[in-house]
Amino acid sequence: MESPGLQIPLRDTPTQTPRSSFPSNIVGRLRDNLVFRSKWAELNGAMGDLGTYIPIVLALTLSVDLNLGTTLIFTGIYNIVTGAIYGVPMPVQPMKSIAAVAISNSAEFGVPEIMAAGICTGGILLLLGVTGLMQLVYKLIPLSVVRGIQLSQGLSFAMSAVKYIRKVQDFSKSKSGGGRHWLGLDGLVLAIVCACFIIVVNGSGEEGSEREGDEISLGGRERPGRRGLRRIIASLPSALMVFLLGVVLAFIRRPGVVHDFKFGPSSIEVVRFSKHAWKEGFIKGTIPQLPLSVLNSVIAVCKLSSDLFPGKGFSASSVSVSVGLMNLVGCWFGAMPCCHGAGGLAGQYKFGGRSGGCVALLGLAKLVLGLALGSSLVMVLNQFPVGVLGVLLLFAGIELAMASRDMNTKEDSFVMLLCTAVSITGSSAALGFLCGIAVHLLLKLRNWHKDQPCSTIQCHGIPWESQDP
Repeated sequence: MESPGLQIPLRDTPTQTPRSSFPSNIVGRLRDNLVFRSKWAELNGAMGDLGTYIPIVLALTLSVDLNLGTTLIFTGIYNIVTGAIYGVPMPVQPMKSIAAVAISNSAEFGVPEIMAAGICTGGILLLLGVTGLMQLVYKLIPLSVVRGIQLSQGLSFAMSAVKYIRKVQDFSKSKSGGGRHWLGLDGLVLAIVCACFIIVVNGSGEEGSEREGDEISLGGRERPGRRGLRRIIASLPSALMVFLLGVVLAFIRRPGVVHDFKFGPSSIEVVRFSKHAWKEGFIKGTIPQLPLSVLNSVIAVCKLSSDLFPGKGFSASSVSVSVGLMNLVGCWFGAMPCCHGAGGLAGQYKFGGRSGGCVALLGLAKLVLGLALGSSLVMVLNQFPVGVLGVLLLFAGIELAMASRDMNTKEDSFVMLLCTAVSITGSSAALGFLCGIAVHLLLKLRNWHKDQPCSTIQCHGIPWESQDP
């Protein structure tokens, strides 16, 4: 009988050195983060963020002479790096509050002030992430308040999208004109057809499509030909097709735009800052942007990502550091201040983005366009049908708002809806956040008081004088 204590090793393990395992693990993880789950779905998902990205970038380029080529190059690099690190379709979006100040007051808030605001915001977020304070904030904020911020942001996107579809837009002045014509290359009919096409292909989302497929497979009553047609329709890259249609229409609207192309990257120069630029950038740009970045770019993104990708957990501190580093690098060279956004993540997920390869592919496209055409690409973007952008933004906003559907108790729904109402009507996520926190604490205090033992004066609602001695 063989003794269990005497076992012959199959391989001499001490001869293996761990030096090669570390780089191989890194390479393997990057490969897993960038792999396409579905080729067409990931490509389609990359279009989900453009409804927010293009209008703001176009408006800043036209109003304050933002260097579009530099912005495309840096945001493309950001997309590739964040996709490789996080392994989810982590978006790279403009900082909306800073952009809004610049567009509405372009004469006094120019490129130096914009970049100073981005650097200050990025520095504060980097500090919050490195010290671990951002992770502490993430753990302390109630879920109902986070859902309120997500719902308000999603509805804000959806309302802006409807405005893009119904009204003629002047992005250089951030103003809406008269009603859009029904017919034409940027008419209401085109936007409605694109919206109907996306609904037919994507339905209400992934869950609905899976449930529908289960019913078909269980019932077995549908003809094989019809079932195959459904699968073909569901596999169409709807957002990509709509976006390519917009590109084609942009060239049709102005065929001479090809002659305006200047091949080669735009010159990248270091921005010169004055004391006035730092002061104006911090007061008018950083202060209103910081609450939105903390809530929507970090807290809401982490929560939404944990909901959509349960196995891809990452800390709020890492996301905060990521946003900080992006702006501390790119803003010195005139690249638009950027952040991550829950709306972009929801939009890319809506259209099929499931891995970091989705945003890495988008980043590669930005990088190529920035190096090949530079700022001359603005001529094409200026002719892109705004109604089509509105359709893409509409579905991204709805997908983000639908994340709030898990509020099952009346108390959580009350806090969420109050936070949403204040955020939308006050146009301030920070104000909505403070009101949501205050109401949440008041409700907790009320419930705590209700759970305390009865007093000697009154017990279980029975007056003292009616009780037996």
